[in-house]
Amino acid sequence: MAVRSSCFPVPDAFELLREQYAKRLPAHLQDLTGPSHGSVDLPLHVAWSGRRSYDVEQARSRMSLYRTVLAEGQCQDLVAFLNRDLLLGQWPVLRTLISRPLRDAWEESFPELAATRGVPAARPLGPESVPLPAGSV
Repeated sequence: MAVRSSCFPVPDAFELLREQYAKRLPAHLQDLTGPSHGSVDLPLHVAWSGRRSYDVEQARSRMSLYRTVLAEGQCQDLVAFLNRDLLLGQWPVLRTLISRPLRDAWEESFPELAATRGVPAARPLGPESVPLPAGSV
């Protein structure tokens, strides 16, 4: 149970997180000029625990990359590692995999992301987007 005092107002944790994420955002989505092909190796200050190398052309790998960069990256990391078109294409799913303060910061700053809420996610790039022949599973 939290104790609140009118002398010392307790800041709302959600708002604090949302504001922290908002401070790191680029001015425009067009600033996100990261790769749309190949692999990405994240620096330690972004991927400080676990996986650091991602294949942008594989949907799951790309989704993991974007989740990590959105949550841990600074503005220069967002610009360097995220691609505007890929972010828009996978936002309908990606927005469900990130924290609410992070999602709200992005959608409040970039209405084009909020507009994709009900849009089905774009087909993934790479070999997993090719259907397998019948009986090959």
